[in-house]
Amino acid sequence: MNKKLLETIKIENGQIMNIEWHNQRFNKSRQKLFNEPKALNLEGFITAPEEGIYRCRILYDKEIHSVEYLPYVPKEIKHFKIIQSQMDYAYKYSDRKELERLIPSSYDEIIIEKNGFLTDTSMANIAFYNGEAWFTPKYPLLEGTTRERLLSENFLKLKNIRSHEIQSFTHFALMNAMIGFKIQKHITIRL
Repeated sequence: MNKKLLETIKIENGQIMNIEWHNQRFNKSRQKLFNEPKALNLEGFITAPEEGIYRCRILYDKEIHSVEYLPYVPKEIKHFKIIQSQMDYAYKYSDRKELERLIPSSYDEIIIEKNGFLTDTSMANIAFYNGEAWFTPKYPLLEGTTRERLLSENFLKLKNIRSHEIQSFTHFALMNAMIGFKIQKHITIRL
């Protein structure tokens, strides 16, 4: 396999955020895809910029190939489109062309529906609030580090969610390493 994987880590004013969750996914991916039993600690490969918010981008397969630091510029997302796809994205590959091709030009972002259930957007896991609890799809495309952390803290509950059920929820949130858990406001979601 010659596909490279990607780990994206938030660095804020010299602080490496949620490194234990990134280490866990990084080492699990290396073990499963490349049969690499030796765990590495990503912190030893990162020289965190002291000021500002950065996206630390680590490209790897069995070994780490590069570490980049890019100033973080948040993307404003207002218009979502639910689209059907059977794609497999269980590992965070650096080649995102297949995901990006799914986004219609008239929308900022997509919510992918697979086998009748909502999964993720092209860049974040999702959650819905029903007035009592936050629910995240039981079967995401990618098990994101923020999602995994919030599940372990019992902040999120797992649920199969169909597109027609979203109107029964009061709030919608995106979550990933860079934005954390962010409730979306003033958005539209089209079926």
